[in-house]
Order: sequence, then structure tokens, then C-alpha cells
Amino acid sequence: MKANYIYLGALLLCLTACKKEVKVEETKTVAKDSVPAETVKSEPMDSIAMQKAWQEYMTPGEMHKKMAADVGTWDEELTFWMGPDDRLPHKSNATANTKMILNGLYQESVHTGNMMGQPFEGRSTLAYDNAAKQYVSTWIDNMGTGIMVMKGNYDEASKTIKMEGEVTDPMTKKTKKIREVITVVDPNTQKMEMYDMTPDGKEFKSMEIMLKRKK
Repeated sequence: MKANYIYLGALLLCLTACKKEVKVEETKTVAKDSVPAETVKSEPMDSIAMQKAWQEYMTPGEMHKKMAADVGTWDEELTFWMGPDDRLPHKSNATANTKMILNGLYQESVHTGNMMGQPFEGRSTLAYDNAAKQYVSTWIDNMGTGIMVMKGNYDEASKTIKMEGEVTDPMTKKTKKIREVITVVDPNTQKMEMYDMTPDGKEFKSMEIMLKRKK
């Protein structure tokens, strides 16, 4: 029995030694393509420049002032066209409540009304990205499950914001291009036009909204 204990002890020592050797070998293994840590150098970040860049990025500017001028309640007259040959467009009315949020950085509008006999609610956000130097808008409503994202710029000469984006067509399940033109008629009147694409790639005007600010 004693001999057995001695044999087992020797076996355990052997196994322990083997494990230690494997561990040592594994820690010494270096991949051929690896780069020694001491050779990797990183450039120091200029904290002052970074702070200045972020300060400019988060500070409202002239475009944000233009968005703030839209704050208020607006009556909307909507006209819809189902296709380029639609001669009997659908019409409806809605109300938009517009405000600035997050310290005047974003414009948010809540649209409520009726569309094709059903209660309708939509929410839009409008941003002016100081870094990208362009407008970015999002749209969601209770008649879909997607988020529409569009980007564009303001043209002072025509007083319009022209934006473009892509959406997935619920019928074809394919991506198609869309565009939007917002025209500032006067301080209390705006026109929004939406342009859609047919399955064969033909563009048509799908919606027009005339907005009048409530006094």
C-alpha cells in the first residue's frame, strides 16, 4: 500500500510539472504577425483642440435660430397622390405642434389628424449637424414601422431646404430614393413637397402640405 502511495505521489508531481511546462511554453509563444507592445506608439490628443471642437459641435448657430423661428402651432392641409397618373388626390387636415428641445439643438414636431378615415399621429425631428454642415431629419408615424431619415441643405436664394433619403418600399421590399422640399413662403406659411418613386424608377410628387401658423 505504501508503494502505491509513493507511486501516486510521483505521478501527481509528474503531471503538475508537465502542466507548468505547458503553461510556460504557452506564455512564451508569440504570433509571427504580432507587433511588440513597445513598438506601438499613439499620438497624444490635444485636449484644448478637442474641447474647442466639441464646443463648436454642441453650440446652436444661425441654422438653429431658423429652426427656432418655426416654434408654434400650425394648421396643415395635406394632399396625397398615389402615383404619377393619379388625377383624384386624397385630402386631409392635421395640426402640428413644433418646439425646440435639448437646449435649442433640435426641432421636434408632433402631427395629429385624420388620414384616409383613420386617426393619424406622426413625429418629426430636425437637426442641423454643425460638423457635417447639413440638415438631418427623422420621421415616424402610426401607419408604419420604419424610421425615415433624410439629409440636405438650405438654399437662401429660394428659401428652401432640399433633402434626400432612402426608404424600403412596403410593396416591393426594395430600397427606393425619396426627396423633400420645404419652402418658406413667409414667416407664417410654409409648403412641404414630398417626391416618391414608382417601381420602375419614375419620380412623382406624392404629397404636398401647406402649413399656416395659428395666431
